[in-house]
Amino acid sequence: MAGKREEEQVKPIMLHSPSIVPVGDDEEAASRWRSIQYLHKRRCALCCCGCCGATVVILGITILILSLTVFKVKDPTLTMNSLTLDTFRVGPGTLDNLVLFNATLVADISIKNPNVASFRFDNSTTDFYYAGETVGVAYAPQGKVSAHRTARMNVTVDVLTDRVVKQMNITTEAWTAGTELNLTSFTDIKGRVNVLGVYKRDIEVMLNCSMTLELSTTFHGFKNTDCSANVS
Repeated sequence: MAGKREEEQVKPIMLHSPSIVPVGDDEEAASRWRSIQYLHKRRCALCCCGCCGATVVILGITILILSLTVFKVKDPTLTMNSLTLDTFRVGPGTLDNLVLFNATLVADISIKNPNVASFRFDNSTTDFYYAGETVGVAYAPQGKVSAHRTARMNVTVDVLTDRVVKQMNITTEAWTAGTELNLTSFTDIKGRVNVLGVYKRDIEVMLNCSMTLELSTTFHGFKNTDCSANVS
């Protein structure tokens, strides 16, 4: 009995040593998944930034090309299509001017608008000159020429024949044989082209013409009309 008790007293106490628990496969897989997700999000963000940048560049280039081609404001074209004598009457004059006449001119003028927006113009005038003196003024109302269209307008002017006759000092014999009047005209039209409210330009179109008016008892009409236009 005594021996058994001594053995029981000598029997050492068993202590549990701390154990190292390894990281499980689930935690490693979760960490790897988080890394993949981060890289994927970063790649998507970079792609989005690249796409946005490329879109802005392409849009800027497109706007630049359109502003230099389609949306560029071009010069309208002003043309004197024809000049006619609407009325013409001859009568006896005075001691100073043996022959007097009355004449009404009709000018057919066209405005061509090559722009993608309409051209709006103000009231305009056409002045006629003989020997450097004004012999008639024609007035045209304001209007609009649609995009890529041509508008025509007829302007009528009563010639101040007393000024013409004063400069001519024509005789009855010369009138019977025929005479020629070298006239000039000046047309001034001011307007504006407005493209999408962004591209705006004030335009002034001026047309200078020279023509010859042939007058006689049997014939009267214009010939040799020559015009040149300027735009500012």
